[in-house]
Amino acid sequence: MSRYLENATASPEAVQRALGARLAGLRLGRNLTQAHLAREAGASVSSIKRLEAGENTSVNTLLRVLAVLGLDGRLLDSLPDPAVRPVERVRHGGRERRRARDTQATPKATDWAWGDDGDGDAEETGA
Repeated sequence: MSRYLENATASPEAVQRALGARLAGLRLGRNLTQAHLAREAGASVSSIKRLEAGENTSVNTLLRVLAVLGLDGRLLDSLPDPAVRPVERVRHGGRERRRARDTQATPKATDWAWGDDGDGDAEETGA
């Protein structure tokens, strides 16, 4: 992706532009017009133009275009499979994680507790 995107920590806008440029290149490499791609993908020509320009379009449009270009399976291949986490499964006794937990301890709002009047002399309350 170096030809389209120089920095791996690029902004989302830069990634969108690089993705659009790559999709336009793939479309042209298959000798497809924007109108033909739009018709095959069930999208509008303006949506294809926005996608290739790196502007906002729907994920649905992106997925349809990828399907027409024969690349729909490759998108999921670019993300790691969350089911393959052997170390975490051993740590949790073979069970799947069902929710996320905050990794930082929540700070106490105050050190006050019930029965604590603040001066350390709980016996003077008359109880």
